[in-house]
Amino acid sequence: MPWTLISTRNETTPIARGGWLDALRFIVAFLIILHHFQAAGPVPLAEAVHPVFERGGFLLTNFFLIDSGYVLMRVYGAAVGQGRMSPGDFFLKRVLRVVPAHLIMGLSLVALVLLSTAAGVMPRNPEWFRWDQLPAQLLLLQSYGVPGGLGWNAPTWSISALVGCYLCFPWILRGLMRLGAWGTLAFGIGAYLIANQLCWSLVGYPVYQMPMGYGFVRALPLFVLGMSLAWFAQKVWIAPRLAGWVGGAAFCGLAVAQAFDKNALISLAMISLIILSAGAVPVRRPSKLVETAAMVSFSMFISNEVVRIAWFGVVNVAVARFALSEPMQWALWGGGVLTAVAFAFAFHFAIDDRIQSRIRSWFRARGGRRGQAGLEAGPVISIEG
Repeated sequence: MPWTLISTRNETTPIARGGWLDALRFIVAFLIILHHFQAAGPVPLAEAVHPVFERGGFLLTNFFLIDSGYVLMRVYGAAVGQGRMSPGDFFLKRVLRVVPAHLIMGLSLVALVLLSTAAGVMPRNPEWFRWDQLPAQLLLLQSYGVPGGLGWNAPTWSISALVGCYLCFPWILRGLMRLGAWGTLAFGIGAYLIANQLCWSLVGYPVYQMPMGYGFVRALPLFVLGMSLAWFAQKVWIAPRLAGWVGGAAFCGLAVAQAFDKNALISLAMISLIILSAGAVPVRRPSKLVETAAMVSFSMFISNEVVRIAWFGVVNVAVARFALSEPMQWALWGGGVLTAVAFAFAFHFAIDDRIQSRIRSWFRARGGRRGQAGLEAGPVISIEG
């Protein structure tokens, strides 16, 4: 009997833990670690293996931002859109998810720099640790044109940008809810293309290369695209078999596109298809291992730069003092990558998850229907937790 591969339905595949979206979340977090560590080996991976290890950072950031919009829309869209969760509660919930870990890692890096300096070990690149850059970063203001934020735990610019996206989420949601499934998809794609063209025309950069000081401008179109993909996914049922084939083909297309050059727009289309397909595949056998790995991905993201600075601060001294061979240097490089992952697991279970448990308890204690609606909206499985 013929069957419809794509159709409009009231109920589509629900979002769930332990499936492909969670797996992608962990994979992207691990690739972010490789991207940040790639230049610290005896030879940069971008030279020894392929340039994608250097230029791929924009791809991973694109995935991160699109995925955040997609998952938050699917998890919180109904609660916020129907008034069961206020915009203020949504914003507070998301900010409290990212700020504690951010401050712990930022202040830990400050302590590391102070202790190493006191011990007579100066940073190899002191320009990365200028004190005038620190306030904007700790306050997560570096993506809004506020001077500062360079160096230190530099990847937090994307967390800064996402805070602005959280603030905009309820109002973007209201606009998208007025559109049909295909109209929403067209809006998300069109908004990104328009933003990209405006950035080219006004500052001479594509939107994905906007300077860190204007990270919010870079993040918002991608976040909106993710929200649009999610609204489409909630309105249009995609056959799991088709979703699997499309996701696989998109992954191959992304690999082929990156084998030759950046191919930014093609790569963005492939990433969007991968996320859309992963969300359309039912999670029939949830993997607890995949779920756990995905839960740690935010800790991997927020802590890997601090681990890299600490690890290679010691390794560089050892290489110079003992004239370590290249194989030994590669072994230490691999050890650094594994240490970053192990540290993230330890930080998640020993610190971050305990803090979040207390925050969740505080939300429950606030009581009220609106607070409970937010808590019952379901677990968030985007990279920022």
